Amino acid sequence: MRKTLKVTEAQLQELIKRKLREQEEEEIEVEETEGDDMNMSVVGSKLLHSQTQAHIFHLQTDSYAEHKALQGYYEGIDDLMDSLIESYQGQHDNIKNYESFPMMSYSGKESVIQFFEELLSSMKELTEDYPSYLKNVMDEIEVLITSTLYKLRKLS
Repeated sequence: MRKTLKVTEAQLQELIKRKLREQEEEEIEVEETEGDDMNMSVVGSKLLHSQTQAHIFHLQTDSYAEHKALQGYYEGIDDLMDSLIESYQGQHDNIKNYESFPMMSYSGKESVIQFFEELLSSMKELTEDYPSYLKNVMDEIEVLITSTLYKLRKLS
């Protein structure tokens, strides 16, 4: 059995307006998340975290070689990260949903190496489909990470 609902013209217009607003809100949500196809909020968050984490390791290590390698990273990542995020935002909206991650205390060179290995792996996975204008900067970031890993592993 089908029921008929009687509405006034004004009520009908209000229902139409509400439906249009709902559709517009859905379109706005799609537009806002479109840029996240590149995971830039996650990449930016991880790089910001890595800079602070490297600085903490730098301040806590007793090894001069580690101290200098980590300093090279946290000073070097700043301009590269800035370039990456600003280039992205030049084509898309500003990133608004940054994440934060817990900081770790220094517990030996191996844990620092593991941190950078995981960062490198994560960056490669998250950015493999980036367009060339972002991939070029990501390549420089990967060079900085691998150079830091070399210094941590080989220099004493």
